[in-house]
Amino acid sequence: MDQYEYWLSALSISDRKKMMLHAYMKSAKGAYYIEETSLHRFQFLNETDRNTMSQAKKIWDLQGEYDGLVKKQIRLFTCFDPEYPKKLADIPDKPYALYVKGNLPDERLMSVAVVGARSCSRYGEKHAYEFAEFLSGHGVQIISGLARGIDGVSQRGALMGRGKTFAVLGSGADVCYPRENIGLYGDILEMGGGIISELPPGTEPRPYHFPKRNRIISGLSDLVLVMEAREKSGSLITADLALDQGRDVYALPGPVDSSLSMGCHQLIRQGAGILISPEKLLEELGISCGNLQEKKTEAKKMLESLENMVYSSVVLYPRNIGQIMDESGLSAQEVLETLVSLEIKGYIKEISKNYYIRV
Repeated sequence: MDQYEYWLSALSISDRKKMMLHAYMKSAKGAYYIEETSLHRFQFLNETDRNTMSQAKKIWDLQGEYDGLVKKQIRLFTCFDPEYPKKLADIPDKPYALYVKGNLPDERLMSVAVVGARSCSRYGEKHAYEFAEFLSGHGVQIISGLARGIDGVSQRGALMGRGKTFAVLGSGADVCYPRENIGLYGDILEMGGGIISELPPGTEPRPYHFPKRNRIISGLSDLVLVMEAREKSGSLITADLALDQGRDVYALPGPVDSSLSMGCHQLIRQGAGILISPEKLLEELGISCGNLQEKKTEAKKMLESLENMVYSSVVLYPRNIGQIMDESGLSAQEVLETLVSLEIKGYIKEISKNYYIRV
């Protein structure tokens, strides 16, 4: 990929028009060198588009901007690139370009999107984490959006399953949002996954970016799991996009009086698959479960009852001692003593003062 491709991909004109320019001029370089007086030949460009191109050529430092992209370790893949994801190339509104830190999903492996509410419940967190961990442990790649709640929990679960996960952002690939997930952002890259965006580096998150990026989450996936969703939510947008793209959608049933499960129940009424357990989902996908679950069960049996109570409170993401006390109903002394025991046995670790996470 070269500096001309970067210039064209970063222009503030629609993806469709970028593709048309590239096709007419045979390359991004050809589009860059169109004479200003000749831009009127392209009737699909309006006055604003022509001004955008003219101004961009005046202010854009071709080599300097491209060197900055390389320095940030961000790779660019346009839809004309042979490495552009084939699954994404098949959707009707594919992005013109992807900016990628780390890697793209391996197209030889199955990819599953896990999405859901930001303000999720303990129930939703638990199942998002467990499904992602189990699927990841069986070679399934997990795609999500790095958001608070279900997204972040599922991607942490995927990492704990020792698999790869890929985050599609509503900001530039070099802008971690929300900032509180910066540790997860780094861990995804360290474990061989990727951070993906259609937005140029340095782009700050905006509300209108997120519904649009959802088509990439579903487009990169073979199926979409909705873990918790209100009656009107971004997760339902992702589910609708997935169906339009020919992907299967599964939903997690929840308590009938939970507003966080109303969107899932709506999907199930409309014919979505029902998530019963990770094992059953793998069976439906034709993937052997192996003995991973047996190993997890054996490890859990080795823990004492108090340890199990505390251990279950730190499997999802870092929690402090107060949160563990609230969830387990144990006293401060019991929690502290148990945390020390679990850490000595290698089940958990303290990642910052009084915050613990499962190893």
